[in-house]
Amino acid sequence: MRTVGVVTVARSDFGLLQPVLRAIEADDRLRLRLYAAGAHLSAAHGMTVDEIEAEGFRVDERLETLAASDSPAGIATSMGMGATAFGEAFARERPDVLLTLGDRFEMHAAALAALPFALPVAHVHGGESTEGAIDESLRHSLTKLSHLHFPSTEHHARRIVQMGEEPWRVTVSGAPGLDSIRAVAPLSREALDRRFDLDPARPFLLVTYHPVTLDHERTGELVDAFLRGLEGIDAQVVVTHPNADTARDTVLRALRAFVARRTDVRLVVNAGTAAYFGLMTYAEAMVGNSSSGIIEAASFRLPVVNVGMRQQGRLRGANVIDVSDDADAVRAGILRATSSSFRESLTDLTNLYGDGRAAGRIASRLAEVDLDQRLLVKRFHMTA
Repeated sequence: MRTVGVVTVARSDFGLLQPVLRAIEADDRLRLRLYAAGAHLSAAHGMTVDEIEAEGFRVDERLETLAASDSPAGIATSMGMGATAFGEAFARERPDVLLTLGDRFEMHAAALAALPFALPVAHVHGGESTEGAIDESLRHSLTKLSHLHFPSTEHHARRIVQMGEEPWRVTVSGAPGLDSIRAVAPLSREALDRRFDLDPARPFLLVTYHPVTLDHERTGELVDAFLRGLEGIDAQVVVTHPNADTARDTVLRALRAFVARRTDVRLVVNAGTAAYFGLMTYAEAMVGNSSSGIIEAASFRLPVVNVGMRQQGRLRGANVIDVSDDADAVRAGILRATSSSFRESLTDLTNLYGDGRAAGRIASRLAEVDLDQRLLVKRFHMTA
């Protein structure tokens, strides 16, 4: 039996990884070793390590990797803390293979720490692009640090090979977050109304807004324009906390001020998977710059107003309306997204990111691949 170490650093990636964790546990060839780090251990982010355990998973390692500051220097410090913490964890017990997901700097720290241990790394969601965030560089760096790749689409698989990765290392799995949509029943509208104190007679918008990390010095200006775009829209608003990125506190202060100005806005630290899926099921539209609006929302046929450049470069479905950071553009995008004609146009929408069966493909490959020198020795693959 081989041990698969899995890294989770925030509520967002844990929701995506849950089906993979369950698939690993269900495979008698594999043993799960779970590393919880980053925002999971932060009270300011809801101490979501408790949610992991509430779902029935054992957390084998709790790693403090977040500095107190969200300044560029603070994020750089967190990167160093992460590499140190994961290195110490691997020294205590080295798994046979390490699974990472996405583009967070904490994930990158784990993969970097694995390098001197000759620990093979598997990476989910490589080959994608987010041109407005430092995640773009981190994701591609993770690809080069990794030995196995599980991209969400054939398009992303081709990008990985274009980066010099050998094709045999690449398995198109689909996005594992779609597996959760198949497996987790969303909360009903009635349950959402009770939990978030919503008026059942009024529609609501789901808002997810994160710092644009490649333009972090303008965060205050950008989030203020975004929130001005929401003003005057006749709908309740449920807004989630921003990621642990550079200038997160600037975004959070602006969101709290927005809540203070309106009685029909709810600020949510951590909704949990079932509630978040319920919000996506019943929201009139989703507004912001989150990857969930690009990847998961299509499965709900949910209109999405994607604001600014954070998600620029990602494949997107017909449910996504791209607008600039200008307040008028945001407002116009919301009005279009909430129109009956636009919603009706999404009736036959299919999700570009897979069929909701990614977890089994990932677990099977992790169980079957030979953990030998061929896997560890990276050779640059030349494309025609």
